[in-house]
Amino acid sequence: MTELANDRLLRALMRQPVDVTPVWMMRQAGRYLPEYRETRKRAGSFLDLCKNPELACEVTLQPLERFPLDGAILFSDILTIPDAMGLGLYFAEGEGPRFERPVRDEAAVKALGVPDAEQDLGYVMDAVRVIRRELNGRVPLIGFSGSPWTLATYMVEGGTTKNFARCKGMLYERPDLMHHLLSVTADAVTAYLNAQIRAGVQAVMLFDTWGGVLSPRAYEAFSLQYMEQIIGGLQRASEGRAVPVVLFTKGGGQWLSRIAKSGCDAVGVDWTTDLADARVLVQDEVALQGNLDPCILYASGERIREEVGRVLDSYGHGPGHVFNLGHGIHPDVDPEHARVLVEAVHELSPPYHR
Repeated sequence: MTELANDRLLRALMRQPVDVTPVWMMRQAGRYLPEYRETRKRAGSFLDLCKNPELACEVTLQPLERFPLDGAILFSDILTIPDAMGLGLYFAEGEGPRFERPVRDEAAVKALGVPDAEQDLGYVMDAVRVIRRELNGRVPLIGFSGSPWTLATYMVEGGTTKNFARCKGMLYERPDLMHHLLSVTADAVTAYLNAQIRAGVQAVMLFDTWGGVLSPRAYEAFSLQYMEQIIGGLQRASEGRAVPVVLFTKGGGQWLSRIAKSGCDAVGVDWTTDLADARVLVQDEVALQGNLDPCILYASGERIREEVGRVLDSYGHGPGHVFNLGHGIHPDVDPEHARVLVEAVHELSPPYHR
C-alpha cells in the first residue's frame, strides 16, 4: 500500500505528536459545494450517487481539491445498513430519508438479519477501494457507520422524527424487543466497519447522532453498551498501523468520562461542551475531536478565525486534538468560509505543539 504523505490525523487520533492540529469537517463532501450538486445531478439521485463507486469517489475528493484538509471521509449514508436489511430506503423531496417497511412489531424485528457486508453492501467497499487508489496516500480515509441506537430510530420511526415516539415507546414498553433490534444491528455495524477496514479505510467513526435524546440510564443500556460491543469486535490494525476508532454522541457531553472508557481511541465533542472541560472529563485517556459550532461559518472570516483560535486555546497544548465542527457543515454555508476555517487551524495551531 502507498505510504501516507500526511498522517497527522491518524497520529492525533492516537495522541501522538503532530506539527499542527489536523482538521476535517463532518459532511465536508456535501451540498454546500456547487461541484457536489453537479455530480449529484449527474447521478440522478442521492441514493444512486451513494451506490456508484466512481461518483462516490469523485464527491469524496471534491473538498480536498478546494481545501488543505488532513483527512477524507467516505461519501456514503448511515442508512445503508437498514437498506441492506430490506427496509426499502428512499429519499422524499424536502422530507429526508424514509423507509418503505419500518420495523414496528415483534415479527418485523425478529425477521431482521445481518446483511453480508461484502455482497449486500459491496458498492460501499468498491467505493473505498476506488477512493484509496485515487487518494494515492495523500491523506487518510475515514470510514463510518451510524450507531445501533441511531439506526434503530430511523428503522422504527420510518424516517426522521422530532419526539422519537415509536422508538422510545418500544424501548420502554418492550425493552426486550429493542434489545433484540439493537443486538442484530450492532452485529451488522461490526461486520460493516470491519469490511470497510479490509477494503482500505484507515480510521472509523461511529455516529451516535441521537444518543443525546436518551436519559442517562437509557443511554448506557440502549446506546453505549452496543457501541462498546462494536468497538470490542473491530479490527484495530491494518497495513502495519493502528486503525483509530472515534465515537461521537451528539448531545452527549455530560457522559464524556463514561464514553472515554468505551474502548474508543477518540471522542467527538459537539459545540455545547468546552474542550477544556471535555479534556478534564476524559483525563487525556482518549483524543478529542471537535468542536466549532457549525453556525460560526455564517459569520465573517475574521470572526471564524477568532473562534478557531478560541477552540484551539480551549483544548490547549499537547497532542490528541483533531479539529472539526461540532456537527455537520450546513448546506447553505459559503465554501470560502470553510476555507478560512481550515487555513486558520493550520496557521494558528503550531504554538500548541511546541
